[in-house]
Amino acid sequence: MESSWLETRWARPLYLAFVFCLALGLLQAIKLYLRRRRLLRDLRPFPGPPAHWFYGHQKVMEGRDGEGCCRGHQAGGELLQDGKMEKFEELVEKYHCAFPCWVGPFQAFFYIYDPDYAKTFLGRTDPKSKYLYKFLIPCLGKGLLSLDGPKWFQHRRLLTPAFNVNILKSYVKVMAHSVNTMLGKWEKICSPQDTVVEVYEHIDLMTLDILMKCAFSQETNCQISSTRDLYVKATFEASKIIFYRLYSFLHHHDIIFKFSPQGHRLQEMVKILHKYTEKVIQDRKKFLKDEKKHGNTQKQKYQDFLDIILSAQAENDNSFSDIDLRSEVNTFMLAGHDTTAGSISWLLYYLALNPEHQERCREEIRGILGDGSSITWDQLGEMAYTTMCIKESLRLAPPIPSISRELSKPITFPDGRSLPAGITVVLSIWGLHHNPAIWENPKVFDPLRFSQENSEQRHPHSFLPFSAGPRNCIGQHFAMIELKVAIALILLRFKVAPDPTRPLVFLHKIVLKAKDGVHLHLKKLS
Repeated sequence: MESSWLETRWARPLYLAFVFCLALGLLQAIKLYLRRRRLLRDLRPFPGPPAHWFYGHQKVMEGRDGEGCCRGHQAGGELLQDGKMEKFEELVEKYHCAFPCWVGPFQAFFYIYDPDYAKTFLGRTDPKSKYLYKFLIPCLGKGLLSLDGPKWFQHRRLLTPAFNVNILKSYVKVMAHSVNTMLGKWEKICSPQDTVVEVYEHIDLMTLDILMKCAFSQETNCQISSTRDLYVKATFEASKIIFYRLYSFLHHHDIIFKFSPQGHRLQEMVKILHKYTEKVIQDRKKFLKDEKKHGNTQKQKYQDFLDIILSAQAENDNSFSDIDLRSEVNTFMLAGHDTTAGSISWLLYYLALNPEHQERCREEIRGILGDGSSITWDQLGEMAYTTMCIKESLRLAPPIPSISRELSKPITFPDGRSLPAGITVVLSIWGLHHNPAIWENPKVFDPLRFSQENSEQRHPHSFLPFSAGPRNCIGQHFAMIELKVAIALILLRFKVAPDPTRPLVFLHKIVLKAKDGVHLHLKKLS
């Protein structure tokens, strides 16, 4: 009798392997099914737009031109980019306080945009969302953005002295010099008559110049030469890839992403970014070593950001490693210039659209600075109306459009509705700042919203450009000083007007971006 094929030497192991893989696949399918059922149950108290069982919120986010705002499995990402952010604003108006957004069949992000919800959410110390900050780690390492628990508290405590008021005061003159370098370039471009300039690229290099001088005491010529262009472009592309991955549920799996074209490209960008920051660190260490070797122990007037973290490493060698050092430098370099560059660009754009507010700011600044030959710390505090315009611009275009955390324990919101641990909550700062329940005519540029009287009547968690709570932005005062110095000096030398042929289109990325740049008419003032 002929023997069964299972009795052959090669068939039995193959058969057992097949059965084992089938069992594993079945167990994984059951696990995903139970996960979906659990999410549906947990999110039932919060109504939201209908979701496709597989694509999530693709259908409900269809654009007016008939094309899906949320194509394929990138539902949540496409909802907030390509000029379709008004679709999100419609949902903010329709669904009170919050709504769930499905990204594929097994993952949902819970969006909130209500001040009371924000206060409850930000008052906690949950770690940052594993989905977003896990993806940021290859670029930034484990710094303040991605750490949690005792390690985060240690880093926050060690880095806080870098933003002491006395240190910030010394930065004003440095900032003014970098801004004036940029304005000198603009004067050459606009001579002999006004012209349209894509200002974001110039401002991005200017803020990088400021960061390198203030935080790392490095004199650069990045505004004149193109030696830093590669770093700036790598920053933009890495951010784009990370945001794509966040809303592509298949690429949440490390192995799938690693071998994808986007994964390979991100690795190339990370090498460029890390090479740049490593050079900054090594240059400073070499400088300090040479000083010590030659007996030059003269102290600076202040310690910059890099001095602070190098001192922290020297004093906490066992708990603050070289990896920690590189992570914090990466974090500050990437986040420190990109967000501020955007904020200055959006402010210029809104002042260009609203010439009456632009002129009022210019008059205020002239009354304080005169011809602008110098600018001091005390003068920045006198720019009351200009500060209101800055805040209104930050409301309309927050540099970080959203922040997210995965709940480590259940949360109960003020209206009694709850979420269990494990849910990823996304605080949409864009949604909060455009919520018509908080802001009357939210799309209108109205600086008087931030008069003392109006501000006192508003919920303190209605305006959160720098977040709030224990994990608020450590560099927010640095950013506000830079905004004031930049806008004061720009308005003294130039009048800005919009280019009607190229309106600003926002892209909701990790950092708010302009789709095709920021194009403005620049007219030199005599």
